[in-house]
Order: sequence, then C-alpha cells, then structure tokens
Amino acid sequence: VVSALWGALLIRVHSNPVSSPVSGPPRLVSCGSSQSSALSQSGGSTSTTGIEARSRALGRRWCPAAIMLLALVSLLSCLLPSSEAKVYSRCELARVLQDFGLDGYRGYSLADWVCLAYFTSGFNTAAVDHEADGSTNNGIFQISSRRWCRNLTPNAPNVCRMYCSDLLNPNLKDTVICAMKITQEPQGLGYWEAWRHHCQGKDLTDWVDGCDF
Repeated sequence: VVSALWGALLIRVHSNPVSSPVSGPPRLVSCGSSQSSALSQSGGSTSTTGIEARSRALGRRWCPAAIMLLALVSLLSCLLPSSEAKVYSRCELARVLQDFGLDGYRGYSLADWVCLAYFTSGFNTAAVDHEADGSTNNGIFQISSRRWCRNLTPNAPNVCRMYCSDLLNPNLKDTVICAMKITQEPQGLGYWEAWRHHCQGKDLTDWVDGCDF
C-alpha cells in the first residue's frame, strides 16, 4: 500500500511539476509561487503593495503534491504500530511469563501457559481471529471480545477494562492482566478450549525444557 502511494506521489509530482528553473534540481514549493511571479510581471494599475499582498496570500496555499506527501506521512504513522507485532520463541515467552508471575498462578505451571499460547496463537502477539457474530479473539492468548475487552461492538461487556487492541501489544502486560482475570473464573484455564484439548492432563515438561531462567 505504501509503495503504491509513493509511486502515485512521484507520478503526480512529475506530471504536475512545480519546481525551480531547469538550471537547478526540482523541488516542492508552494502553489502560489509561480502565480505570484506571473502577477509581478504583468502590467496594469495594480500597485506593487497589492501584488505583494496577493503573493503572500497565495504562497500560503499548498500544492496537491505537498498535500499527498502529508497524507503519505500520516498513513505511515498509522501503519507503524503494526510493525510492532512479535512472534515469541518458546523459551523467550516462558521467561516473559515467568517474570509476570504466571508460573504457579492459580495452580497452573509455566508450561501450561506456554502450551496454551502455542495452540491459541502460535506465540503471535498480533493474532486476531474474527468470529461469525462479529466478535474477535485477540493476541497471544486469543482473548474474546464477547466479554473481556472492548471492540467495535457497542454495549458488550469489558471485564478486563481495556481495548482489544491493547491485547496485541508485544510487551504482554495487558494480556497477562486480562488472562489472570479470566483464570480467576471457576473454569480457570479450562476457559480456553485449546488448553482443554491440547494441554490439560498431558506431560508438558517439553514446553519449558532447556529454557534458561
């Protein structure tokens, strides 16, 4: 998308050039500069002071190319957060979750959490799964917007008191806070179908084996 916009910008600049004379390199200038030059060369009864005033007013107008450049910069700033997505390695995630105090939380081992993260998101902090009802499952633990976070659905519960986009942050702080609240429910980690099917009652030592804590 960015490449396409940049290409369109270059085409726009070359097809409607507003640049300095041929002797110098092309540069973006305000739209009013060429018009003010033409005014200063024209005859008539208009006073020099009036022409200068009009030139200054015109000089404050932006060229379409300059507006496109500003739009491109704004788009890039919007896209930057997506570049923060992170896919953890097994041991890297285990260390982070241990630092957040999940090892032994509510009776669940660190391996339980690592196993859960793998089978829900593949350790991807930016994972988002869209359901048929319009809800989403978000982040490394695929936390649902039906109850736990605020999405676009109005009047939906927001037990974790955060936006679902907060659960996509690679530092995992909000994700861990929300996951702890979910685990306080009677089901515990059983809330997650992936944990029940792939992790519950199994030997999970391999999930943290060889990790340096």
